[in-house]
Amino acid sequence: MISRELMYQNHISKNTSKEDILDNLTFIILTFNEEKNLPACLESIQNLNAKVFAVDSFSTDSTIDILEKYGVSYIQHPFENYAKQRNWAQENNPYNTDWVFHLDAGERLTPALNKWFKYQFDSDQREYQGYMFSRKTIFFNQWIKHGGHYPNFHLRLYRTSLGNCEEKVYDQHFVVNGNVKTVEKGVDIIDTVADNLKDFTSSHARWAMFEAVELLSANKQKGEVKVDFWGTPIERRRWLKNNIFQKSPIFSRSLAYFFYRYFIKRGFLDGTVGLIFHFLQGFWFRFLVDAMVFEMKKKMKCQQLSLRQLIEKEYDPKLLQILE
Repeated sequence: MISRELMYQNHISKNTSKEDILDNLTFIILTFNEEKNLPACLESIQNLNAKVFAVDSFSTDSTIDILEKYGVSYIQHPFENYAKQRNWAQENNPYNTDWVFHLDAGERLTPALNKWFKYQFDSDQREYQGYMFSRKTIFFNQWIKHGGHYPNFHLRLYRTSLGNCEEKVYDQHFVVNGNVKTVEKGVDIIDTVADNLKDFTSSHARWAMFEAVELLSANKQKGEVKVDFWGTPIERRRWLKNNIFQKSPIFSRSLAYFFYRYFIKRGFLDGTVGLIFHFLQGFWFRFLVDAMVFEMKKKMKCQQLSLRQLIEKEYDPKLLQILE
């Protein structure tokens, strides 16, 4: 059976032989010690006639050497959080192009998305101001196809003057003021989330702490993504998270979410690797967030401290960004 991606590649190859010149587009990449991921990322966009701009957070490995090898323009800038760094990169893009595509160093374009840019993307059109693409999650060198994880659409390409990353410390998304087109699945971004459990669990433990503080904060960062069940895929996910998941009882909601992903959305079809991924990302991570909420509430009550005072006393000061 011919895959949808291969069919799409054949379709666009037959319909045009002339490549568009993407001189009005910049790929923006954030880097910090990305020597393992960066070459594949840059290789996936190298044949596109587009600008590439990187903002590096003072890497200590060979990241800078790789950027220079590929001729990528870069600036080093201190990292505060992803939203601020992404927006700073966009505002300081030396190429000042009309369009930007935000690409993580651990991501790369599929051949179908590469060809979409060559033959389908029209930087002069005015009907759409942004485009959403699905991500293909790669975990332990395996594509996680099930459990509601694919297709998983995200806004990454938009007109520079109309879009930005929403000002949230955690779980931020890109937003654009205008019409957004969801490009068909198969024209994807490949997202390599981890190649070892140490990095995967340590990063998720750090994110769990941020989400726990956000849940406890009286001044929750609402972000700029609309909460709309009937909206874009991102807006629908935000509605489900805010109105269903977060209003369910702690601890039990983590188990219910895993059951939904693994059994109802058939995550079990991803095999052993899928079991590890769905359990850790769909249950353990969510349970850890609830456990941290429980811990902080208990400490605040026993020590008669506000959330801010507790963070200042016992936790990472970076968490205070959420309270601002």
